[in-house]
Amino acid sequence: MSDDVRNVFVVGLNDFNRERLENLRGADGCRFHGVIDPAAVYDTEVFDIAAMLEEATAQLEAFDGNVDAIVGYMDFPVSTMLPILCERFGTRSPTLASLLKCEHKYWSRRVQKEVIPEYIPGFTAFDPFDDDALTRIGEAGLYFPFFVKPIKSSGSRLGFRIDTPEDFYHAIERLRGEIGLIADPFNTVLEQARLPDEIAAVDGHFCMAEEIIGGWQCTVEGYVFDGEVVSYGIVDSLRYPQVLSFFHYRYPSGLPDPVQAKMRELTDTVMRHIGFDNSAFNIEYFWDEVQDRIWLLEINTRISQSHCDLFEKVDGVSNQQVTIDLALGRRPDMPHRQGDYAVAAKFFYRVFFVDAVAARVPSDEEIAELEADFPGSVIALQVATGQRLSTLPEQDSYSYALAYIWMGADSAERLLEDYERLAARLTFEFDDIEG
Repeated sequence: MSDDVRNVFVVGLNDFNRERLENLRGADGCRFHGVIDPAAVYDTEVFDIAAMLEEATAQLEAFDGNVDAIVGYMDFPVSTMLPILCERFGTRSPTLASLLKCEHKYWSRRVQKEVIPEYIPGFTAFDPFDDDALTRIGEAGLYFPFFVKPIKSSGSRLGFRIDTPEDFYHAIERLRGEIGLIADPFNTVLEQARLPDEIAAVDGHFCMAEEIIGGWQCTVEGYVFDGEVVSYGIVDSLRYPQVLSFFHYRYPSGLPDPVQAKMRELTDTVMRHIGFDNSAFNIEYFWDEVQDRIWLLEINTRISQSHCDLFEKVDGVSNQQVTIDLALGRRPDMPHRQGDYAVAAKFFYRVFFVDAVAARVPSDEEIAELEADFPGSVIALQVATGQRLSTLPEQDSYSYALAYIWMGADSAERLLEDYERLAARLTFEFDDIEG
């Protein structure tokens, strides 16, 4: 093996991502290696972080060569494992403390409040196993309606809008039954960090209650390189009418330029204050158009995998470029508007059932025909024939995403038209439908 080849280890590397990585700028000087089987981080909701850290450490120690970088693109548990692994092997990453100031939702809100208080909602932490939790939320100054979510969540899972006491107790029942799936492994990570006393008291089994915020949702994709904060793209997150479920992510953003500029300014302020460095991140915001008010929703310590194809279609390369360059100590080499399309989107093909069994899903031949008829499209089914929808991982509380569909076009209008034509040809059938 040549001395100038850089060995990059990717936690949960699958074939889909390997192909993208090998097309990045400078990838010819890299060799990509998988760490931990993809199924252990993609296709499960049970995460034994201690065992995964032990497995990853053993794999890396057994490697005959230099470990030049360790990266990942997944949210929990991968994002929280990376600083621990990188510290063990002396590769570049943010500190665990700075990462937790983003990912521990209560700590993150506390830190945000120190520098951008007018851009965050009212919030409080509460224990879902406390029978007086609703009273304590009221004592903290939060009243109906409000939103609840775990201190550490994954995707939109276990997030609920609360309009009545009945809504709250329904949410509490779900939270008590399911929060341990993330809380227990997250606590394994918290044990590795030195936390302020007021944060240590709020462990992974706690939840957040926050004022309802809303509006036009978007995500600022950025990175920090040697202390310099760079925001390189804003992606819109557009929902189905009247519900919380996402319809599609669209890039570039259609937000007014002054709103985008203010979001970049807020991003710079908060990421500098946190001390996050040498890594990618993304921050989700709302713009309340009526009040012309910006709200910071949450900070994620990674690129969004959902956006990789969008940047490739519009800018010419996946934003995985950012992650790899930073991990190797290089200033990211991201092009701008050098792709084949003016606009791109990831669509979520959904059904709004309580539950059902998929009796039929589109065949491989049908998918291939659609992708041929709509050049540039990528269709990724999320459900198999015979599968009960409630067994699908990473779903929100209101619907099931049966397929992800990436497409590009020369305008936002054409993009929607093409998607509607493609979606009309996707044939699913269901048994045992619960409405």
